[in-house]
Amino acid sequence: MGVNLTELLSKKIISLDDLKNKRIAVDASIFLYQFLTTIRQRDGTPLMDSKNRVTSHLSGLFSRNCNLIKNGLKLIYVFDGEPPKLKEEEHEKRKKNKEEAKAKYEIAKKKKDIAEMKKFAARTTKLTKDMVEDAKSLIEAFGLPIVQAPSEGEAQAAYLVKQNEAYAVASQDADSLLFGSPNLIRNLSVSGKKKRIKKEVYETITPELISLTETLEKLQINQDQLIVLGMLVGTDYNVGGIKGIGKKSALKLVKKYKDFEELFKDVKWNNYFNVDWKDIFNLFKKMPVNKDYSLKFNQINKEKIIKILVDEHDFSLERVEKQLNELLEEKKQKGLGEWF
Repeated sequence: MGVNLTELLSKKIISLDDLKNKRIAVDASIFLYQFLTTIRQRDGTPLMDSKNRVTSHLSGLFSRNCNLIKNGLKLIYVFDGEPPKLKEEEHEKRKKNKEEAKAKYEIAKKKKDIAEMKKFAARTTKLTKDMVEDAKSLIEAFGLPIVQAPSEGEAQAAYLVKQNEAYAVASQDADSLLFGSPNLIRNLSVSGKKKRIKKEVYETITPELISLTETLEKLQINQDQLIVLGMLVGTDYNVGGIKGIGKKSALKLVKKYKDFEELFKDVKWNNYFNVDWKDIFNLFKKMPVNKDYSLKFNQINKEKIIKILVDEHDFSLERVEKQLNELLEEKKQKGLGEWF
């Protein structure tokens, strides 16, 4: 879910050329869920190999890595660790939504309603441990570094940017801004189109750069107020926020009250949540991060990629070799110095 503050953010349309030779900390779970949700067959079932193992995430990861690396981006994949206990409610909500979607999918299947089958199948998306491990193996074969977060991946990614180890966090959510990332990139894709999850349509998209400093200046608030703003609207740790308070109302409130204790008392926080507001606030301020990581970029291992995709998961050798050869030829022409 993440915190939805898109309308309030200071956004700048950019191109992939603007990100050339820059290190980007990727929220891996966001990418993988995108692929699992959108890369599906006509009836909504995901791509699978001959052993009925889902491969949609590997297909998307392979293509996006090839395209973004070819465009000169240096990707650092950040994976989630153990979620905070305060996220349990959101997990239960997602689980319930998936169960409801599965039931609706079965009804659509009996009716042979292909459009409804595809719609509800996408909402049953689940990222398993095996999928994550397969994704990590493929990422490593591309020579890209992986950082394992102890808890929230976006907090870890934000830490990398704050340490000047990366230029920006790549994610669709604004959570990384609440964790203090100086820059956020949304819509990091080459295709120029993305599928709207709840509708059977595609929309044209372009990458957006969101600056934390510019956003705070535009809204005339500080970092702590931004966190409180997010909490009023709703985060993964207090799902739904305060009833009746939208983004603009929340912004007015954080500007009005200098004392957060008074603010949360007046909006009747305790009527909606059993957790103290300070616990969530401090989670954004002090989320555990991994400070012992390596960001070494290695050469692409073509043979390993082919082994993972073709030998283990039945991908087309012709397709995989074609994309890899194009990528390797591009690298050869530009020289290794630009890549590592």
